[in-house]
Amino acid sequence: MATGAESVPESIGIFVPQRKTIDTLRTGEVGFIATGQKDIRTVKVGDTATLAEDPATEQLPGYKEVKPFVFVSIFPIENDKFPQLRDALEKLALSDSSLSYEPESSSALGFGFRCGFLGLLHADIIQERLEREYSLNLISTTPTVEYRVELTDGVTVWVKNPSDLPDPTKIREIMEPWIIMTIVSPSDYVGGVISLCEQRRGVMKKMEYPTETRVIFEYELPLAELVYNFFDDLKTISSGFASLDYEFADYRSVKAVKMDILVHGEVIPPLSHIVLKDKAVESGKELLVKLKEVIPRQQFRVALQAAIGGKVLAREDIPALRKDVLAKMSGGHRERKDKLLDIQKKGKQRMKRLGKVDIPQEAFRQVLRA
Repeated sequence: MATGAESVPESIGIFVPQRKTIDTLRTGEVGFIATGQKDIRTVKVGDTATLAEDPATEQLPGYKEVKPFVFVSIFPIENDKFPQLRDALEKLALSDSSLSYEPESSSALGFGFRCGFLGLLHADIIQERLEREYSLNLISTTPTVEYRVELTDGVTVWVKNPSDLPDPTKIREIMEPWIIMTIVSPSDYVGGVISLCEQRRGVMKKMEYPTETRVIFEYELPLAELVYNFFDDLKTISSGFASLDYEFADYRSVKAVKMDILVHGEVIPPLSHIVLKDKAVESGKELLVKLKEVIPRQQFRVALQAAIGGKVLAREDIPALRKDVLAKMSGGHRERKDKLLDIQKKGKQRMKRLGKVDIPQEAFRQVLRA
């Protein structure tokens, strides 16, 4: 009834415990219906099945569409493995109705899929199954969340990729998902847990001691903060003893912007991020330091910039590779040496104007995986 799909059942029956075909399956009985549907998306867990000629007046209560909260782009390291990745995701989706995916292409990483998951654990399990059961070598990007964007014309759009964020002049409000998070920790680490949650914009709702040595926290936290290494930081602070659980709360307004990364004056779309406006400078500097380490040096100096719109927030320079043009000179007047250095300097300036930086895929993998 939720999807509106119609089919003629191939068989109906019960489990005793093996399958046993019967003529009639009535309301309240437990059994199976072989629908004959070829597309798994037409059958949803929790949906109500009824007769097309004599339908029920309303659906059974409690059904709702499973909505992913965490989005990760998954790419095969070997581009020719893309068909195998597609087949593997199709097979996993048969048994996991909460897994959603759509094709995505990246100039840096090739063809892959943008996958939606219920949480970080769900994402880890799916990627592990893809690698173990289907022998795929994969790279996944940093997990992101879905933002709700209210436009000035009253239209609401959902953004799960930074490149899809509308022009700032058309945005009235950006809203991000928040969660209610429960943390159980030994009492020795109370200070560290509170400091971590406050740094990640957490709002404490409750703190109680069920025993003298154990404390339970309840925090409201933006989901974007959780997916960015929160669990690893919590384990580090608590020496591995703390655990957490969370559930979706609601969407709340946030001052977020799209930060572009420019390499030698050219915007690199795969490296664009949606960041907090107040932390944009800090995030930009952190990303540029990583890029400086992984992009190979060129024959000319390369500028790395983090920008919002036309405003540059941070900059790092990759120094040029320099050839020792004076090595072949065993002596000579200073003017001869200065002449050679001046020729080299002019050549570097010409390279800087005309040169292009080729960023290897491995550099993207190291940055996006971080």
